[in-house]
Amino acid sequence: MRKNSIKNTRINAEVQRELSRIISRQIKDPRISPMTSVVAVEVAPDLKSCKAYISVLGDEEALENTMAGLQSGVGYIRRQLASSVNLRNTPEITFIADQSIEHGVIMSRKIDEVIEKDEIARQGREEDEEE
Repeated sequence: MRKNSIKNTRINAEVQRELSRIISRQIKDPRISPMTSVVAVEVAPDLKSCKAYISVLGDEEALENTMAGLQSGVGYIRRQLASSVNLRNTPEITFIADQSIEHGVIMSRKIDEVIEKDEIARQGREEDEEE
């Protein structure tokens, strides 16, 4: 099976959906932030391993605590995944912190600041022209 085959893409989507559900609804670890998202999942073509990219809305401490909580509950998460997704093998899950959403929010704020400064400068130029 090729890495980007249709079957592999469907498996990635299904595992991502189930991991999101398990993390948000079934895990009771207080270290895991309620604002945790499974951004992407890459299941190996042989179904032996899986990389789950996790994003946490919050500070660095919330991210570290969430990653520690997920790492300690990886056995439970894998058992729940095995019971909900019918695969020949249940992959070993590796959680990877993904900060692309946080980076996007920061970039959006910077763009908004530049637009605001540009509007203020434009208004100042218009007032100078009127005088």
